[in-house]
Amino acid sequence: MSKGIQVEVWGPYALFTRPELKVERVSYDIITPSAARGLIEAIYWHPGLRWCIDRIHLLSPIAFTNIRRNEVKSKLLVSTARSAMMGTGKLPALYTGEDIQQRASMVLTDVHYVIDAHFVLTDKAAPSDNEGKFIDIARRRLSRGQCFHSPCFGCREFPASFRAWEGGPVPAIDETRDLGLMLYDMDYSNPRDIQPTFFRAKLEKGVLEVAGQEVLR
Repeated sequence: MSKGIQVEVWGPYALFTRPELKVERVSYDIITPSAARGLIEAIYWHPGLRWCIDRIHLLSPIAFTNIRRNEVKSKLLVSTARSAMMGTGKLPALYTGEDIQQRASMVLTDVHYVIDAHFVLTDKAAPSDNEGKFIDIARRRLSRGQCFHSPCFGCREFPASFRAWEGGPVPAIDETRDLGLMLYDMDYSNPRDIQPTFFRAKLEKGVLEVAGQEVLR
């Protein structure tokens, strides 16, 4: 039985922030592999499997617009929360009314993709877990529109609609461009030093190939 799924996702806005442009947010031209994985995990996640993105099909032209969004300028630090839990510091708090500010964002509009993904079993899979069981659950959840939490396109305020792709060959648009270095995923192998990984992204006739790409650190 195939371990792969095809998920059609679409929405009015998306923001896949480039890490080098944090203050005034600018989106990548297309959904990143890590965002695509997070979107699928919102539909079905289990500790016994890990989703891998194979390719992304672009179904609508790349278009940007500028908006202003309310954000907070401060962060709650893990170290502060840990100190409060140990009784050696104050309980952290963030008051949005005092900390709020508007920031400009360059976001994608009218996004529409088909994501090809498969999973591999992890060492946390139980003896009763198997590939057939997981793929049946994932496809059943897709067909019913079920999710653990609402999938989104980069930010919670940009929700993503989804369904299983059952239309045969994906009619990706005829768009070819070099997308440059793109965020691939975060490397969690060392919990004390989580590092981003990147890859050289290139759109070929509307298809971004992810599987087999060289990952740069």
